[in-house]
Amino acid sequence: MNINELTNRLELKELVDTFSILADTKDVDQQLLLFKEDALVTSRISGQLGNSYQGRQEIGKAFTNYLNLFHTVYHINGQQTVTFTDDKHATGIAYCQVVLIRDADGKEIQLTQGVRYHDSYEKIGGKWLIAKRESNFMWSRTDTIEK
Repeated sequence: MNINELTNRLELKELVDTFSILADTKDVDQQLLLFKEDALVTSRISGQLGNSYQGRQEIGKAFTNYLNLFHTVYHINGQQTVTFTDDKHATGIAYCQVVLIRDADGKEIQLTQGVRYHDSYEKIGGKWLIAKRESNFMWSRTDTIEK
């Protein structure tokens, strides 16, 4: 592994981590800049294909609508693997635990999810972007938090 590959790996880790940090603060406008203009985001829940969104505008609307359901959003990123196809393209798998909390009937409902992202990245203008993201929701747990 050379210095260039190490640098690219660090940049891709930063990209994935920044995505999660911006989700936690619900800064969708900045989050969208991490995606290619024509990016594709799909989801799978327990292996079943879910929603699919193409392009920054459509992705942004979907992210905003979903995040607005919760008053607390918290991502904990874990391991990430990356495979380079060439100097401008890579694929990766990243693990994340997501905690989402909303109010319902005088109680707080906590949704905790185990997510495995399957990503395709492209380096454009010297910056890595997400070209395609498949969010695999591997497991989910809902708990009630008494106030």
